Amino acid sequence: MCALAITHTGKAPARLFPTTDRPVRVVARDLAADELLRAHQHPWAQVTYALDGVMQVFANQQTWFVPPMRAIWIPASVEHEVRTLEKARLRVIYVAQHVAPISGQACVVLEVSGLMRELVLALTALDQPGTREDHLVATLLDELSNAENLPMSVAMPRDKRLKMLCETLLGDPASNLTLHDFAQQVGASERTLARLCEQELGMSFGMWRQQMRLARAAPLIASGLPLSAVAAELGYASQSAFSAMFKKTFGKSPSVFFKRAGLDRPQW
Repeated sequence: MCALAITHTGKAPARLFPTTDRPVRVVARDLAADELLRAHQHPWAQVTYALDGVMQVFANQQTWFVPPMRAIWIPASVEHEVRTLEKARLRVIYVAQHVAPISGQACVVLEVSGLMRELVLALTALDQPGTREDHLVATLLDELSNAENLPMSVAMPRDKRLKMLCETLLGDPASNLTLHDFAQQVGASERTLARLCEQELGMSFGMWRQQMRLARAAPLIASGLPLSAVAAELGYASQSAFSAMFKKTFGKSPSVFFKRAGLDRPQW
């Protein structure tokens, strides 16, 4: 992966931490492209969401590419790292455990409704607690509990040889690098790398590459890039081949999957 320009701790001021009386807080962070909120954890859950810009999130040995109309739920005490792929207006929603609307330790990508977006904007503008904040928070928690979960994660390995391969392909998803090619670079046999894929990624190398390319499509489509250009960027032979694989995986065409209620839509 490319070097990062600026690294931050990801820690907000203590006055913005969630409490029993104010269990949901919104932290606004405007970041330049290629900035990193380094790995950290805290005793509350959070929803990481960008009003604009695309971010990459790493947690639980998985990575996600999250465009503006999506958000990622990160449970309490889960170590996570956030990198901006382009200039982004981050809005991080801290949620105290006693009101968390999503259970379990899995991170999930959520669809952001027009209402959820407006609730986040309204809470960001509030300075003082009160009845209005209570009502906005209750509605936001309800929206989060009913938000559609989207399968957009990419598993990442622990083995440093396989991790190097995966990170290389994340940076260049159109690459036709094979396990045989990479084996010659790292000194591990193709058979060893294939076994590591099954053990650490839970799938074959080919299936991982396909999943990674579809996840990488999210920021490209969100930016309004034509599907033909997205297909070429990801190494697909044609737009129709990319669209068919996308629909087979997600059950929806790219245009339906990335439809943004209440927002301007990319022109494809």
